[in-house]
Amino acid sequence: MAQRLMAVAMLVALGGVTMACGGHEATTAMDAGAVQARVVKAGMVTAPTTVELYGSVEAGRSVAVSSRVMASVTAVPVNAGEAVKAGQVLVEIDPQTAKGQEAQARGALAQAQAGLALASRNFERFKALHEKGAASDLELDMVRMQHEQAMGAVQQAQGAVDAASSVARESRVVAPFAGRVVSRMVEMGDLAAPGRPLVMLESEKGRRLAVAVPESAALAAGLKPGSEVDVTIDGLGRDRVLAARVAEMSPGADPAAHTFLIKLDLGAVEVSTGATGRARLATGQRQVVEVPRQAVLAPGGLLLVVVRDAQGLARTRAVTLGASLAGDKVEVLSGLRGDEDVLVGLATPPADGARVEEVR
Repeated sequence: MAQRLMAVAMLVALGGVTMACGGHEATTAMDAGAVQARVVKAGMVTAPTTVELYGSVEAGRSVAVSSRVMASVTAVPVNAGEAVKAGQVLVEIDPQTAKGQEAQARGALAQAQAGLALASRNFERFKALHEKGAASDLELDMVRMQHEQAMGAVQQAQGAVDAASSVARESRVVAPFAGRVVSRMVEMGDLAAPGRPLVMLESEKGRRLAVAVPESAALAAGLKPGSEVDVTIDGLGRDRVLAARVAEMSPGADPAAHTFLIKLDLGAVEVSTGATGRARLATGQRQVVEVPRQAVLAPGGLLLVVVRDAQGLARTRAVTLGASLAGDKVEVLSGLRGDEDVLVGLATPPADGARVEEVR
């Protein structure tokens, strides 16, 4: 009797264990549940092969303003960063030296004009004497030569006056165009000299991105003046793409670096000089896998895509992304083949093996 009771107890215990195991499997299936999402096909498309190159923004026009006068600086009425108009005074220089040179030139001109007047009267007298036979041909030729020399002296003296007047006017150095002062390189009391930069000036509008392009990339992209290039400026955000135009291009590659220097016209975009930018050149074509950007999940910084397998269950794949493509699509470098059904619009990754219910 005792043995029979023990057998019954063992059977009851074994049944309880079996029911517990079955309950656990049912719970697991219920936990996986179902996930509702829109399903699209990961596509294999042809995309351009691009090269991204860094460059810096520079002004469309920049100049180091100087003067031909050698004299002391008496005033610098502008500061770095200040906007100036065309013709506005940038530097004032002591005009006494230039005025003295102009006065000397005018005195030499007066002397030359007096000599020309005397030579002209003398020439007229000798012509009259030559007609009467009182002067020889040689004497007339000599007087004519003196007259022509006097006229040349007047022209030379007039040129010296014009040059001296031009230099005298440069005692007030003015802005050649409207722009902004980059730096003032002299202070009051400094000595201004011909060729010495006094003020650095750049145009306020009109910006260019200067980029060194490798020879192979330049040839593959077919770059030439007037070509359009996609450009992004770091300070404006990577999503803002500018259609720039090749304004300048070096005629040959640098023999040491094997690069072409190109300058891309950014149009009327407002950005400070010295800012960094990137030019994206299309150098060919390639086959890539693309998915909608909404299909990419990033929990904890890990990039994931959820696909529907052949049994209609959700499977999570880790992916590596590449460049952004047209139409809010993104390139997948690894993790997908290009023929998978991809779930779009999920907030978080579902449980692995969850049943997928497609939402139209």
